[in-house]
Amino acid sequence: MTDGAAAVVALGLYAAWALVAFGVRTVVQLRRTGDSGFRAAGGRAGSAEWWARVLFVGALATGFAAPVATLAGLERVGGLDGRAVTWVGIGVTVVGIVATLLTQLAMGDSWRIGVDPDERTTLVHSGPFRVVRNPIFTVMGVTAIGLALVVPNVAALVGLVVLAVALELQVRRVEEPYLLATHGVAYRAYAARVGRFVPGLGRLPSS
Repeated sequence: MTDGAAAVVALGLYAAWALVAFGVRTVVQLRRTGDSGFRAAGGRAGSAEWWARVLFVGALATGFAAPVATLAGLERVGGLDGRAVTWVGIGVTVVGIVATLLTQLAMGDSWRIGVDPDERTTLVHSGPFRVVRNPIFTVMGVTAIGLALVVPNVAALVGLVVLAVALELQVRRVEEPYLLATHGVAYRAYAARVGRFVPGLGRLPSS
């Protein structure tokens, strides 16, 4: 597979992931509840929530820009230029797209994008949430790694770093404080048992 063909495949996979992650899930949420689930407008400029949102949008933009840059002639990073890397990336991305939908559906009516501090949703700890506390973000990272392997240029690698920072900010500084304030002891006990993004890692103290 040529670099140009890999870039076209990456763009197609990116579009499929975006459709699943935002379009399909939003339609499902609207049909179930009459609410889109979007709570992304909060946070004053310069706050952790604001930076998480800005960085996340930047990561999304970079995910699109990386294959475009490949089409424009940006070369692969040395050591990641084998065709096997491209095919591994395609496989990882497909798995990530499917897992994105499944983990989102596992949240049921509690699915949200963003946080409304005045809203109380059910604490979900079943299905994939028994393995990690933020499985949607975990599989989002897996998908991003897959896409980066399809077109492993500098832009794609920068996008991975930006996404990692955005997710860490969103979870540590926005979502976890909200969940602790909303669910108290129940969330504290859950977070003491279950890792943040990876099983066993990022557990909170029990008290």
